[in-house]
Amino acid sequence: MKSRSHAAVLLAAALLAGPAVAQDVGGPPPPPAPTPETTIGVTEWRAVPAENLLVIDTTRGRILLELTPEVAPLHVERIKLLARRGFYDNVPWHRVIDWFMAQTGDPLGNGEGQSPYPDLKAEFTFRRDPTMPFAAAAEPMGARVGFFNSLPVQTQPDSAFAQTGDGKVHGWGLYCPGVAGMARDEGNDTANSQFFIMRQAYPALDKRYSIWGMTVDGLDVVRALQVGDGDNGMMSQAQADRMTRVRVAADIPAAERPTVRVLAHDSARFRTLVDAARAARGADFSVCDVTLPVQVSEGG
Repeated sequence: MKSRSHAAVLLAAALLAGPAVAQDVGGPPPPPAPTPETTIGVTEWRAVPAENLLVIDTTRGRILLELTPEVAPLHVERIKLLARRGFYDNVPWHRVIDWFMAQTGDPLGNGEGQSPYPDLKAEFTFRRDPTMPFAAAAEPMGARVGFFNSLPVQTQPDSAFAQTGDGKVHGWGLYCPGVAGMARDEGNDTANSQFFIMRQAYPALDKRYSIWGMTVDGLDVVRALQVGDGDNGMMSQAQADRMTRVRVAADIPAAERPTVRVLAHDSARFRTLVDAARAARGADFSVCDVTLPVQVSEGG
């Protein structure tokens, strides 16, 4: 079985709504209590497609991830395949480092295991076209930093569209808290089934490990996972928390299927959030400082 020791070394080295108003007797009913729909506006939400929503149930709670096939199609295809085959069910979080990341996807639980499928070609970057839903939060030195759907990304400016042969520009995901990336061996094209979710930001991983999704709900669960021993965060299967079941939301019966809506990029609320974060952080501002509001309905 192929070793994942180099990935372990690289990652280890990176250590881094108000209450309802009572009705007056005999008077007209009070207005409804404020909800996210009325305070933000129903048109300001974007629904995450069920086919691109990964539901990870764990011994600590549920994690919901938005998949990004436009950014890493091969890796998203692999994650869906393994989820649909039950490969990830009952697999441990075998390596968890506080202030860094939580890693899983190894059926052996020791960092050496993988799926029976071939390794994947790296997808460290992607090509962004003008139709992709991207919203900038900052433009440092001619680049653009912002969000593609829920994923924080950096990309070349729109002015470069006219200067490229395919009418697209270069982009890559950023390793902010909640971002999901693929573990790999020494070679770039050696990712297979193991993946990790960031507990904190770590930009040194940008463009070195393929990013395939973003946690839209359950980052608190990721941060609650049992931390491993020592600098490398490894632990025994007896110590480790587990993924009890992993499914694509589209495969879950409608009565049980969670649905997710994320604040839309073109909303006034989005711009307010970005402006507030930039004002608070000043020169230290990062797109990782912006947390997009999310609504989750648990089926029915």
